[in-house]
Amino acid sequence: MNQQAISSFLWSVADLLRGDYKQADYGKVILPFTVLRRLDCVLEPTKQAVLDEFAAKTKQGLNPEPFLLRKSGQSFYNTSDLDLVKLVGDQDNISGNLYSYIQGFSPDVRDIFESFEFAAQIDRLTKAGLLYQVTEKFARIDLHPEKVSNYQMGLVFEELIRRFSELSNETAGEHFTPREVIRLMVNLLFVEDEDILSRPGVVRSIYDPTAGTGGMLSIADEYLTEHNEKAKLVMHGQELNPESYAICKADMLIKGQNVSNIVFGNTLSDDGHPNATFDYMLSNPPFGVEWKKVQKAVTNEHTKQGFAGRFGPGLPRVSDGSLLFLLHLVAKMRKVEDGGSRFAIVLNGSPLFTGGAGSGESEIRRYVLENDLVEAIIALPTDMFYNTGISTYVWVLSNRKPDHRKGKVQLIDGSGFWQKMRKGLGSKRKELGEEDIKTLTRLFGSFQEAQLATIIDADGKVTARTVIVHGDVAPTATDGGTVKLTPISRIFPNEAFGYRQITVERPLRDEAGKIILGQRGKAKGKPQADSSLRDTESVPLSEDVKAYFRREVLPHAQDAWIDEDKTKVGYEIPFNRHFYVFEPPRPLDEIDADLKVVTGRILEMLGELSA
Repeated sequence: MNQQAISSFLWSVADLLRGDYKQADYGKVILPFTVLRRLDCVLEPTKQAVLDEFAAKTKQGLNPEPFLLRKSGQSFYNTSDLDLVKLVGDQDNISGNLYSYIQGFSPDVRDIFESFEFAAQIDRLTKAGLLYQVTEKFARIDLHPEKVSNYQMGLVFEELIRRFSELSNETAGEHFTPREVIRLMVNLLFVEDEDILSRPGVVRSIYDPTAGTGGMLSIADEYLTEHNEKAKLVMHGQELNPESYAICKADMLIKGQNVSNIVFGNTLSDDGHPNATFDYMLSNPPFGVEWKKVQKAVTNEHTKQGFAGRFGPGLPRVSDGSLLFLLHLVAKMRKVEDGGSRFAIVLNGSPLFTGGAGSGESEIRRYVLENDLVEAIIALPTDMFYNTGISTYVWVLSNRKPDHRKGKVQLIDGSGFWQKMRKGLGSKRKELGEEDIKTLTRLFGSFQEAQLATIIDADGKVTARTVIVHGDVAPTATDGGTVKLTPISRIFPNEAFGYRQITVERPLRDEAGKIILGQRGKAKGKPQADSSLRDTESVPLSEDVKAYFRREVLPHAQDAWIDEDKTKVGYEIPFNRHFYVFEPPRPLDEIDADLKVVTGRILEMLGELSA
């Protein structure tokens, strides 16, 4: 059964709920029942062996848990002799039996259903007379791992959450990230470590502070297993949404992961993994979401702990907490002597340039750039996410840069690498194709400047595109055609994004035009500044301030001076500016000729009307 067929079947349960449930509440029933049926199918092959072992060990007075885990072959078990098929065989006692069945699961699974608030839904379905019908419907579908892979189940959960979020006007994109975007991020994480990760028995840790349904962790695990079956990825995460947390935890259970590593709660105000560090990290925090609810906790950590906490470099404006998640991940990096870390995080355009010199955002950018943590920033196409069509960027940070990357940042413009979806999903109308992912991964892995050669025929139609790196020969155009070259990979020193904001003062004058001098203290005998004439200038860090001042300011204001006490250092990454290619307008004679043709047509039409 394919993923779409499963989703359609599960969605058909909504027909039973219609009338007794609001559309926005369908997910409260369908999601936990889907998880329950999946766990039911996973445990089915070892069900009897677990029951026999439970009876034997209980009779001997032993703690049965380790024996049951071994018998089940999973990291969870169920000691009830019931399952969904048996439940529907006793219609009169369906409610009590379902409670009993849930209580028979191991503690981690019970926690999942508590997060779903499943008990309340059992009561509600019972009162509506729907519990038996819903249970019977789910008992019919086979979700055994041999029939439905973990990857497929992940897609099913994400599809269901997307539908429920749309019905309840929630933001679906807060709960999961498009799979192809995750595959790109995972490739970027691992491409430079393929030699290490291919070793037999290698064990690495990965962490997602905004885990959602666990899609990022799952795809990272699939990537590593595909390249090295003997490798192990130990997964950690934290999630704020109860339903997403429950699904993520269920997914980790089935994968045999330690589910205590998946924590419920707000990552910013209540770090679920204090003092922990990780080899790799991934995150897609909510775009442009304010952090006012956790402002007190975050501000206290910033002021009281400073750099000993997570938010030492600074705090962004309350309207957008994206950079707080970046700082959180920086704090979770392993020390370089312990192997270091690399992480990838998806952010919108705001963290690149919002905030002037001295602001929280600028200070955060300053910290990661001056500490040589930023490896690359990759621009994604617009319309890539389910809840927004805005421009987004993948930041790749590491404290163990290879020698050839040290002191440098690579910017990659991947905004032109996409294919149109057959059917849009919310705001998502584009997707990364396999070749697009490979191209962007190669650009990052090769760490070279590159251009995109677009071949255009005489009719203005694009016939081919090819990536050109240094040393390659640019393609030639066919008769009457052209070749357009645009940069797609550029490399800059870290300091290229820094600047000094200088304050330029001019003297205050009296009515006669005479400069007014200070009368007291340090200002005595010095020209007083006229605040109405005050201005600021941004001087690149690579340039001498005095030379800049003599060249750019003094020729226009000979009486100006720099107030050294007000000089600030700022950092911004004007991404689009570095990829802008000036296209000169057409020659005037061509424009005039076209205008004459159009004017002639208009006059001819007017003549026909007046005839």
